[in-house]
Amino acid sequence: MIAARSTGPFANRYVLQFLYRSAALLPLPVVHAIGAAVGVLAWLVPNKFTRRTRVHIALCLPELGRGAREWLVVRTLVESGKAFVELPVLWSGPVARVERLVREVRGMDDLDRALAAGKGVVAASPHLGAWEMAGLEYSRRHPIVSMYRLQGNAWDDVMKRGRERFGARLVSSDRSGVREQLETLRRGDTIGVLPDQDPPEGSGAFAPFFGIAAHTPVLATRLARRTGAAVLYVFAERLGWGRGFVLHIVPAPADVADPDDARACAALNRGLEECIRRFPAQYWWSYARFRRRPPGEPSVYG
Repeated sequence: MIAARSTGPFANRYVLQFLYRSAALLPLPVVHAIGAAVGVLAWLVPNKFTRRTRVHIALCLPELGRGAREWLVVRTLVESGKAFVELPVLWSGPVARVERLVREVRGMDDLDRALAAGKGVVAASPHLGAWEMAGLEYSRRHPIVSMYRLQGNAWDDVMKRGRERFGARLVSSDRSGVREQLETLRRGDTIGVLPDQDPPEGSGAFAPFFGIAAHTPVLATRLARRTGAAVLYVFAERLGWGRGFVLHIVPAPADVADPDDARACAALNRGLEECIRRFPAQYWWSYARFRRRPPGEPSVYG
């Protein structure tokens, strides 16, 4: 009877917790080596994420030859594997060690000027590089309020504690959260938003993304238009061989606060494309970015 009980879901949960805590203590080079192996396995074993990655790279980077596209698919999956496996280190690893992982910050002058203007900053953090590291490092330097959505599983608390460990504050992704973000900008502080997700119906506008209509969030552009806040892309480049990260802060195009939602979102996506082209292998190409289509357009996924 005791043996039978130990093999149930609670035992599985404890095993996962043990593995998570153990991974949090591993050196980053080891963690990234494991993540790279996971990525190669994902390339070898047919799955929907790899297929979607191929579709997106072919659609968005048609200038690449077939061999170059497939090599980018492999590199993308390797980086995605690293992003997944590094989470325990970033969320629960020793604080002093995590703080040392950011080797350099580029664009801090742009951030200082934006904060000095007193109208707040919209930190648009795309799924590029180590996006969890980007949020942690920014919150270590400046207060930031971001919205998040509960996943409805046992890891919600782990995620929330991990993302808030250096001072960030997470609010619910509903109207109350939007109000809190608006008040944050009015105080001259920073909010964090995701600029590259397919938002719920009614929360986005179609705008070109690598030349393809993409349902783009309007929250960042509307808040910037309403408050005069500066919009900055914030992302963390993942260095090779587990050497750490470089935090990049890049100003968005000036017309990101255009009164027309479609033009503002086009500007948001245009600046995002420029960031992605710097490190194309570190973008999350497996996300179903083009799931929603403009009326009358067929699915890009066949």
